[in-house]
Amino acid sequence: QAQLVESGGGLVQAGGSLRLSCAVSGRTFSDYAMGWFRQGPGKEREFVAAISRSGGSTGYADSVKGRFTISRDNAKNTVYLQMNSLKPEDTAVYYCAARYGGNSEYDFWGQGTQVTVSS
Repeated sequence: QAQLVESGGGLVQAGGSLRLSCAVSGRTFSDYAMGWFRQGPGKEREFVAAISRSGGSTGYADSVKGRFTISRDNAKNTVYLQMNSLKPEDTAVYYCAARYGGNSEYDFWGQGTQVTVSS
C-alpha cells in the first residue's frame, strides 16, 4: 500500500501563488505516473494535471493551463503542483494520486489539502 501525503495548501489572495507537494512512500515512486485532482465546494472531483513516470510528459486541464505546472523529483519521491495567478474558482481540496504502469485508473490517493483563494 502506498501512502501519499499532500502539503502546501492554504489561504491566498487572487493573483497569488502556492506550491503543493505530495510525498509518496511505500512503493517505488518512479513506477507511478502521478496526477493532481481537485474538488470544489458542491462540485465533482476534477482532473487538474498529470505527469508521466519519468516526468517527460505532462498534461493539464484547460482551466489551469498556463497557470499551473506539475513536476516531480524521483530522488525525493515527491510530486509538485506550482499554482500561479490563482483565482477564486481554484478554491478546492486538492488531491494527489498515483497510477501504476499502464493502469487506466489511479491506484492510490492522498487525503487532500485545502486551497482557498480569496477575491
